[in-house]
Amino acid sequence: MTITQKEARLPLWTKLVFGSGDWSISSFGTLRQIFYAIFITDVVGLEPRLASIAALVAITWDAINDPLVGLLSDRINSKWGRRRPFLLWGAIPFGLGFIILWWAPSFENQFALAAIVTLAFMLSDTFQTIVAVPLYALTPEITLDYDERTSLTGYRMFFNLLASLVTAVAAPAIVDSVLASGATQQQGYMVVAMLFGSLAVIPLLLIFFFIRERKRSQQEIEQGESARLLESIRMAWGNIPFRFATGLYMLNWITFDLVALALPFFITYWISRGNLLDKALGLPVESAVFALLLITSVLMLPFWVWMSNRFNKHIAYMIGMSFWAIVQLLIFTIQPGQITYILVLSVLAGISVSTAHVLPDALFPDVIEWDELRTRRRQEGIYYGIKNFIRKMTGALAIFIALQVLGWFGYQAPPEGATFFQQSPTTLMAIRILIGPFGAVLLFSAVTMAWFYPLTRERHARIRRLLARRKERIAN
Repeated sequence: MTITQKEARLPLWTKLVFGSGDWSISSFGTLRQIFYAIFITDVVGLEPRLASIAALVAITWDAINDPLVGLLSDRINSKWGRRRPFLLWGAIPFGLGFIILWWAPSFENQFALAAIVTLAFMLSDTFQTIVAVPLYALTPEITLDYDERTSLTGYRMFFNLLASLVTAVAAPAIVDSVLASGATQQQGYMVVAMLFGSLAVIPLLLIFFFIRERKRSQQEIEQGESARLLESIRMAWGNIPFRFATGLYMLNWITFDLVALALPFFITYWISRGNLLDKALGLPVESAVFALLLITSVLMLPFWVWMSNRFNKHIAYMIGMSFWAIVQLLIFTIQPGQITYILVLSVLAGISVSTAHVLPDALFPDVIEWDELRTRRRQEGIYYGIKNFIRKMTGALAIFIALQVLGWFGYQAPPEGATFFQQSPTTLMAIRILIGPFGAVLLFSAVTMAWFYPLTRERHARIRRLLARRKERIAN
């Protein structure tokens, strides 16, 4: 069977509806990436090193729930398909997970507070897994075309970056307005969580009602039902392109998460010299920085999709990440008060952050065909379960690393109600190294991993031809 150009093209409405699902996942992730660390240290009052334990425990729980949900979605055979039932039944619990993450009682005991934060992290993470893994596992089932998958991922990342932009800019403004009304900072974050949690439910339900899964053969159904978790994980690890895609993806996102997490600390205590109310472009400085970065990222999405079509995906990725690494090194040179400089660098960083969002995700659907050729199985669920585990592991690792560094280098939370607070020179140097040179090292490591990625467009086309011939033989 030959897939024609017409058959490979997806309708615009399909791309828009499916892409909107990343609004839900990204708004949850952005709130956690950017604001959660400073929330649990400065608002909840948890000691940084103790707070990092919550992220570490979450990694352990992730090792169970992501591949497990992926395997379950591979084995389910309902009238709605394998993936869509998870979106229907998981959408509302996922919306509630936003609120759970930002709830913390006013305990004096640090260990009791750490336990509550850990449980909230784990529960909200579980609700995210239930919808995220099946959602992403739909990607290779919607289209089989190498370039259309990049296009589909581009639409997803448009909504991903749009949600990141809106969340990063709106959340501080909402918290400030709640504070102005006489409420507490934590209540402000709860208002943010309720708003974005409600909005996150809508795209998931739209995907359930309007996106259809590919019909599977009886052989595929039987293979999915016979799959076992450990066997599936071992088979996935034997997929060489998947190993490279996994390493690249992990380095890519731990850099993004670490930079996003450390940026509020860097801006507040280094650039703004401890002025907690400093503004730029009429916004809190971190909101202005994230706004410029993410607006640039959205505008650059078509360019990087074009680059991946013009060259191979991993080549375009290497170009973009090398540029971003240079920008991270320049960030280390920023001096206190140089707000214009950080705004310029945020625009430059946004050029490559767009690459980081599109191309690593676009690799995963292709490695599944490699796996199908080897194993005669379609195991999207287990692959996207592992991928989602890695994505959340990078976020948890970023929180763990950053908070451990802050704790060991003397970070102090500002007193309640303070508008000005300075950290020690040692703490400031640790924050600068974390966001600058350390981030650049991780990015150059990702570029090295991409250099050795083996699955080019030509090899993927050959795999598709071999799979088509096999299916023709079975049909005859």
